[in-house]
Amino acid sequence: MDEAALNEDADAAAPMPAADEQPSALLSRLRLIEDQPLESRAEALAQLQNELRAQLEAGDAARPHA
Repeated sequence: MDEAALNEDADAAAPMPAADEQPSALLSRLRLIEDQPLESRAEALAQLQNELRAQLEAGDAARPHA
């Protein structure tokens, strides 16, 4: 694997930006994921999905229910 591919893998594995960060951070991460080989892409997208779910669930837990 070349250095550029290693950097992309590292960027894709980076934690999800906080919900208050710019949406461009998410788009940048998605672009990096899309450029990866299929196997790596599937794993990175699954990780991203888990991080987004955790953020949504954390937001729901912090919000008072009426």
